[in-house]
Amino acid sequence: MTILTSILNMGQGGKRVVIKDTIDIAGLPTQAASESLAEASPALNHADIVSRTLQAGYHIVGKANLHELAFGMTGVNAWTGTPENPNYPALIPGGSSSGSAAAVAAGLADIGVGTDTGGSIRVPAACCGVYGLKPTFGRLSREGIMPTVSSLDCVGPLAANLQDLIDFMSAVDSAFLPEAAGPISTLGVVRVSAESAILQGLESQLSQAKARRTEVVLPLMDEAFQAAMVVINRETYLACEALIGSHKLGDDIEKRLHAAASTSDGELAEAEQVRDAFTAAIDTLLTQHDCLVLPTLPHFPMTVREALAGRQDLNLSLFARPFNLSGHPALSIPLPSYQELPVSMQVIGRRGDDAGVCRAGWQLIHQGAPMETTLQQGDNHAAVR
Repeated sequence: MTILTSILNMGQGGKRVVIKDTIDIAGLPTQAASESLAEASPALNHADIVSRTLQAGYHIVGKANLHELAFGMTGVNAWTGTPENPNYPALIPGGSSSGSAAAVAAGLADIGVGTDTGGSIRVPAACCGVYGLKPTFGRLSREGIMPTVSSLDCVGPLAANLQDLIDFMSAVDSAFLPEAAGPISTLGVVRVSAESAILQGLESQLSQAKARRTEVVLPLMDEAFQAAMVVINRETYLACEALIGSHKLGDDIEKRLHAAASTSDGELAEAEQVRDAFTAAIDTLLTQHDCLVLPTLPHFPMTVREALAGRQDLNLSLFARPFNLSGHPALSIPLPSYQELPVSMQVIGRRGDDAGVCRAGWQLIHQGAPMETTLQQGDNHAAVR
């Protein structure tokens, strides 16, 4: 039960979906895997994404565990338990959508619905060796999702294969049209500092790409990471300040919320200035390239043992979090592993062109073959262990 917080049987018997427990399902409490919300009243209505999932004929089989209050990157949870990482059992599952990623990696579901405020879909996807999409900010409604107010958070899918992820997005969003997206011809490979094995894995995959590659520098990456931290701290503190001092929060969450309380208006104003500049820089690069690619993670995930001993690693989201600040769609793709360690690639596209990002991902993992050719064959690309 550490992967799922409750078992359900909702829907028409189609492909199986798990829903992160920050998302309302009518009749069930939304507890965000926190003892502080153990007495929460049942939700009166489905979140919009839940209604769309059921209307599309999917079968909801459970609510997924997570890093408490969706405010951490390891996925460790002392109250509900830490979801096991099925593909890399010695390693953390990643957070905060740990249960959503672990469920699809374990074959318990075809789709995991998660949320991503600072990498919380893409980081666990990368840790567990599955696909994860952070859509363009605002593309999928956050109605019925906690926190109710966020300028960073997106709801999106995780899947063990890209075909299932594309099908789900097409089913819940009528404007998501992958067949209308054109093939990529130019790639901007973002220059970053990462573990050499990760960079080598990325290069090995990109060396097969048919598109023209150019190395690019993305200004303000580090500043955008820090600015996104400022924004999430302020917004999460405002959403959860009533829980501080309840003696029902995990130690890591209590400490982070106390620290977040000191976020100043001046820091927030500076963060918003970085948001504007960083967003403009990405938009400019995307006028010259069809998409940008870089690793999802800067280094390999820590072990579960290290996390349980209290180690934190917010820098695991170093390459993911900036794109929450800018709002661009971002897809994490698993690549062949390195010595039993997960390697992944992130594809960034123009705002609103989520289907184009998925099509680009398809082209990159199928060595340039057009989607129309491979759609009929299914998608068997997965992390090789």
